[in-house]
Amino acid sequence: MFSLKQPKPTFKSYLLPLPQAEDHIASEPRIKKLEPVLLPGEIVVNEVNFVRKCIATDTSQYDLWGKLVCTNFKISFITDDPMPLQKFHYKNLLLGEHDVPLTCIEQIVTVNDTKRKQKVLGPNQKLKFNPTELIIYCKDFRIVRFRFDEAGPESAKKVCLAIAHYSQPTDLQLLFAFEYVGEIYHNPAKKVNGIDPGGGGASGQQTPLFETYSDWDREIKRTGASEWRVCSVNEGYMISTCLPEYFVVPSSLADQDLKLYSYSFIGRRMPLWSWNHPNGSALVRMANIKDVLQQRRIDQRICNAITRSHPLRSDVYKSDLDKSLPNIHEIQAAHVKLKQLCVNEPFEETEEKWLSSLENTHWLEYIRSFLKHSAELVYMMECKHVSVVLQEEEGRDLSCLAASLIQVMLDPYFRTIVGFQSLIQKEWVMAGYQFLDRCNHLKRSDKESPLFLMFLDCVWQLLEQYPAAFEFSEVYLTVLYDSARVSLFGTFLFNCPHQRVKESTEFAISKNIQLGDEKGLRFPCVWDWSLQFTHRDRLLFHNPLYIGKSAPCVQNGAVKTFKRSKKNYSSTLRGAPPALKNGIISEQEFLPRRNSLILKLKPDFLQHTESPTGSMEQYFRDWFAKPVDLHGVILPRVSGTQIKLWKLCYFRWVPEAQINRGGSITAFHKVSLLADEVDMLNRSLRQYKSNSSLHSSCLELDQSRMYFRASGLNDTSGAPDFLSSSFPFSPIGNLCRRSILGTPLSKFLSGAKIWLSTETLANED
Repeated sequence: MFSLKQPKPTFKSYLLPLPQAEDHIASEPRIKKLEPVLLPGEIVVNEVNFVRKCIATDTSQYDLWGKLVCTNFKISFITDDPMPLQKFHYKNLLLGEHDVPLTCIEQIVTVNDTKRKQKVLGPNQKLKFNPTELIIYCKDFRIVRFRFDEAGPESAKKVCLAIAHYSQPTDLQLLFAFEYVGEIYHNPAKKVNGIDPGGGGASGQQTPLFETYSDWDREIKRTGASEWRVCSVNEGYMISTCLPEYFVVPSSLADQDLKLYSYSFIGRRMPLWSWNHPNGSALVRMANIKDVLQQRRIDQRICNAITRSHPLRSDVYKSDLDKSLPNIHEIQAAHVKLKQLCVNEPFEETEEKWLSSLENTHWLEYIRSFLKHSAELVYMMECKHVSVVLQEEEGRDLSCLAASLIQVMLDPYFRTIVGFQSLIQKEWVMAGYQFLDRCNHLKRSDKESPLFLMFLDCVWQLLEQYPAAFEFSEVYLTVLYDSARVSLFGTFLFNCPHQRVKESTEFAISKNIQLGDEKGLRFPCVWDWSLQFTHRDRLLFHNPLYIGKSAPCVQNGAVKTFKRSKKNYSSTLRGAPPALKNGIISEQEFLPRRNSLILKLKPDFLQHTESPTGSMEQYFRDWFAKPVDLHGVILPRVSGTQIKLWKLCYFRWVPEAQINRGGSITAFHKVSLLADEVDMLNRSLRQYKSNSSLHSSCLELDQSRMYFRASGLNDTSGAPDFLSSSFPFSPIGNLCRRSILGTPLSKFLSGAKIWLSTETLANED
């Protein structure tokens, strides 16, 4: 896309010739005072002047000159040069256009052209040559490249070593969030954007954080779980350090029983209630029972308690996720292969085998597995009226993903922005998902696994299939994924709530911070989106196709209003479930084998079957034959053509893959204009009926929820010039794969795997 050469004839019509630059960018370094913008608690640890950031492919004409700065929060490139060919900038209030958070850095490679040497830098390592080039591989698939041709060699070496050291901390309290919060507690006036740490505001509504008894109690009442209660037996984390202080259990289980049973579970993680279906079926998460001698008795006692909590005394279905779904190591391996495909392989050389290469990553296969298995469990709750127990060794990885997907499919509340955020708080943050280890903030690669990304990808698949059912957009999901890589938000920084309290209390004591009655420091919450984005930019989070609960919908010429009621909320096939042995349904009895094609429905799939899975097949066949109830159950289509690659997330930094004025943003733009035009008509109608003043009408106009707004009725304006398939992100400023050709690095990287192996390069000095 950025090459100045005439492109070769190819079927890839999305590759357009590079437009001519309007202004010639000087190829000489500028001598100006360039200073970074620092957050409270952020300090500059090293910097180097006269650095060139490479952003073009075959020429240095468009490269930028400036200063490269390493702080205890980010690496920042500061320049006065205008970004060439860029007409739009989606601004992050915490990070500049050329900034990369230290926790987003995957690997650091230094290169010396003259000596033809390269080295992957780790913490506390020495660098025996002066680098002429620095390449930063990022966890979000970005690759950023800097040249030190005009910079002092010693200064270049020091800044490279500083980046390597501060991006790979050895202790949790060395992450920037601690310094930031410590500074805020000592100097409250330094709050950024007026935000208090620890809030949960989102779009004017408060997101439940499930840190208190009352949040769980409200969720019980919202779901109608009358036979369940909030348990406070773990207050002060007296029972388990990887459970929240408050959680929900069957009313028939006494606190004394819970204390006794807790010793038998791995990690002392007792069964956790997640959600209740309107028909009374419950969704429960449970770790494995390690006490073999007591296993049968305790398991039976727990299942009986869950059965008694059901209004029909229905049976319990247990799903062993360790046997049904890919494990965290398989998911990590698939993610690494996806990086290789999306970042390191030139499209020109792999277009003929690209789809087969994508299949070989197994990423989409695992997406399909989670969606399919979750849909089968939806069937058990929705149709069979049975409570579902998700069982996993520790109950804090696969069960986070499966439980969340089931609730997104069943409950329309979790398809709103605030509801989705409360779901993540409840099923991930408070339930002890190990964000610190799985996101690899401290570079413990053996524990890394992108389960949270896979969950967001699964939700994106549902959003793609049912766009009118979700209040949020794919931009929101992408930004949420990016936020997990910013070492500022306590939401994604810890392995469990207890770790936050313990580590932050120790830090507060060391810094002489008075906590009072607070349980640890209050870190900024990611749901305070105003900390990162302006109100205008946050409008991109809203899906213009979303139909709210009271929004009218025209069906067969008649106007209907969506209202959540028991009748149209559920498409349950009525009838009491069968009485089964011990009150437990075995997994093999109702569900097909792991790789069955039960959900791969085809038009000719009409034969009735008497197999054990016949009723499940009939349920799915009936469901897909009916119109979708946007405020009821939604089920995924999981055939090969309907599980897609999330291009905005994985391709946004690849210049060759961009489509100018194309991609899904084109439809987003048009629909936003239509939605805003409808709002304008509604406002005009209300003004006409109420004879309200013109001033109040103008105030309503400013409250539009659309990022793209219609200039008037029947707006026929075309797509803006700045729109591309990567909108609102820009690939410019990131290393294009072809840009390494023609340099001494090209031979070294040809055929190399993404994220070069430390074992291979560590000793190449």
